[in-house]
Amino acid sequence: MSVTPPVDNLREPAEPAIAAQYEAIIAELRAQNARLLAQNTALVARIAELERQLGLDSSNSGKPPSSDGLKKKNKEPSRIGSLRERSGKKTGGQKGHPGKTLERTETPDAIIDHYPSVCAGCGAPLDGSTATGHTARQVFDLPEPQPLVVSEHRAHQCHCACGTQTRAAFPEGVTAPVQYGARLAAIVVYLLHYQLLPEKRLAEAMADLFGVNLVTATIAAMSRSCADRFAGFADALRALVAVAAVKHLDETGFRIGGKTQWLHIASTLWLTVYRIAAKRGSMPENLTGIVVHDHWKPYYKLKGVLHALCNAHHLRELKALIEIEKEDWARKMQRLLQRACHAANLARAQGKPLPPALIALIERGYDRIIREGLAFHQALPELPRNAKKPGRRGRQPRRVGHNLLLRLDTRRIDVLRFLHDQAVPFTNNLAERDGRMMKLRQKISGGFRSEQGAADFGVIRSLLSTAKKQGWDLLSTINQCPDALLAEIQQA
Repeated sequence: MSVTPPVDNLREPAEPAIAAQYEAIIAELRAQNARLLAQNTALVARIAELERQLGLDSSNSGKPPSSDGLKKKNKEPSRIGSLRERSGKKTGGQKGHPGKTLERTETPDAIIDHYPSVCAGCGAPLDGSTATGHTARQVFDLPEPQPLVVSEHRAHQCHCACGTQTRAAFPEGVTAPVQYGARLAAIVVYLLHYQLLPEKRLAEAMADLFGVNLVTATIAAMSRSCADRFAGFADALRALVAVAAVKHLDETGFRIGGKTQWLHIASTLWLTVYRIAAKRGSMPENLTGIVVHDHWKPYYKLKGVLHALCNAHHLRELKALIEIEKEDWARKMQRLLQRACHAANLARAQGKPLPPALIALIERGYDRIIREGLAFHQALPELPRNAKKPGRRGRQPRRVGHNLLLRLDTRRIDVLRFLHDQAVPFTNNLAERDGRMMKLRQKISGGFRSEQGAADFGVIRSLLSTAKKQGWDLLSTINQCPDALLAEIQQA
């Protein structure tokens, strides 16, 4: 702004008026400078926040790996670095690791003999009668696809001397004049709900592999029938998980009927339960023991449980603070948590608790780093409030690192619970692994058209995931009696 003093009257009486004009101009410039300074501060903070968001990926935040894109090789090394440190071991299987090498069998299904036709020395004819020994090689292969085996059940009527006609009963499950058998239905359910094939591609696979021409309605009916049989089994699993000493909780979005709903996961090392809910905040009921989760606040509304937080989330957040914000306390905390995890794993492998002196040492270091981080953030200038809402009420906005520090401080017991209880893991990776295939299913086949189809998927997937953890054969499990499976779990 250019300032031009009045020149038409510079006599002595006009000097007070000129001074007043200069003072007004100076005041306006000061106000303008204050506004520009506030805008500049807000813009600098906004740029820093955008740069921080651009630096986030699946390795240093809660973003899924799919959001990293396909061109990972073009990213900076720090953007794709793993949280794991180098062990110094060679890649591949380690000594003592049970291998999966294809081994010979002593009972081959077929033996095919090969004899030389002529002598390699003189050219005389040779046959099996001149054989003196052999070298064997075995080939493992699949048999040729066979046509369907059709079993006709005939329920005969018998005439008694008393004059009564009695007809035999059909076996359980044989309910229609023409139907598919239990083994075929088990393969369909396995491919649909475990291998996650869409219904149309599943129908093509069945036609190509087995010569069975199925329509999608038949596939859906097989899925519905299986879910009905195991609905009570899933309810029993839910009750067992609820009373387990340690259970893992997580949730993920689920598209049903064009709307976003939620798939809630509750799992242990041996059991998995999936539950469909319209709201993300629909918490499981009647839980006891310790729940491991990712510090989502609604989990703290659960009554009668202790909490353990996922430190894999903390390590990713600390990684972002190290790489993007350059906060030194985060590097120290990351190293401390990694070393604490290593010490807990060694003690667990030896079947011994961590020494109290070591736990106390780790906790003192933890508290010291928290104090250092809080002092660092308290020395920084306050972040500006939202310029678009100058009168907005609420707490003063804080930086990402400051929020993490406050969580690590207030939830200190939950963060370090793995040190005091060997049954508590360092991370919540178990629940995240149990939920990962749900997102894959959604990417392959999209959402569910109906809530019933989604509920069936939850029941059957609970069965298959639990069977996998128990070491059961999946195809046999699908045709097993639910009560027998439940009894086996309860005896284990």
